Amino acid sequence: MIRSMTGFGRCEKMMNGRNIIVEIKSVNHRYFEFSSRITRGYGFLDDKLKSYLQSKISRGKIDVFVSVETMEDVDAQVLVNHSLAAGYVNALRELSQRYNLREDISVGTVSRYTDIFTVHKAPEDEAVIWNSVQAVTDEALQAFLAMREAEGARLKDDVLQRAQTILEIVGKIEERSPQTVSEYQQKLSQKMQEMLGDSNIDEQRILTEAAIFADKVAVSEETVRLRSHFDQFANMLNSNEAIGRKLDFIVQEMNREANTIGSKCVDSQIAYMVVDIKAEIEKIREQIQNIE
Repeated sequence: MIRSMTGFGRCEKMMNGRNIIVEIKSVNHRYFEFSSRITRGYGFLDDKLKSYLQSKISRGKIDVFVSVETMEDVDAQVLVNHSLAAGYVNALRELSQRYNLREDISVGTVSRYTDIFTVHKAPEDEAVIWNSVQAVTDEALQAFLAMREAEGARLKDDVLQRAQTILEIVGKIEERSPQTVSEYQQKLSQKMQEMLGDSNIDEQRILTEAAIFADKVAVSEETVRLRSHFDQFANMLNSNEAIGRKLDFIVQEMNREANTIGSKCVDSQIAYMVVDIKAEIEKIREQIQNIE
């Protein structure tokens, strides 16, 4: 099943005494691009998340948010920087003496200077934390991929419908193309009759000119290749692999064939049909830019 590059997934769970939230979202990008916002102190998760998600996602600009909140009591030790605390106390006393202020220095006053405290927590087991985060990430990832697949199914239906429209127009071109040769032959014969009057008309010359004209305006090779491209296109849409780049290449080939048909045609009806084909191909190209 094809996937869009646009997606979002979220999961929140309690795991091993920690409340863990993981959000994954993505938008179009030519390659895999990863960025994350992770709770301070858990930066070691960044590389693990990137490697893990890259094994599941081929393309897109991936933004991941991870929140890890410890809910259980954790052994912690609060240390005081006594040298810095003494500096604050002395500075406050100096202010009191110089400006004749009431000296009311208390523990509450000094504790406002939070840089005198250092909190040391017991080291956490990174492997345990990663296992918990990975489990939550898995659930967020499932929701994320489900959204990508649902959007991919809509994209598939749309481009297949447009492809069918193009093939119907190609059929009309194939039907119309031989008629242009016949009409050219008739116009050429009529013009020669007007120029030569009752004189004998060289029918062989007319047939030769018509044959040369038919060769110049023949688009059967281009329409056959165009149909072949659409067959490949439809087959790829049933693939379970990342096919966005391949589809982009095929659409370029479709557009090349359409341009060739347009350059050959001298018939206004075919010219208008080529414009319609190119318009539909451009809409397909825009849609597949969002396919992984």
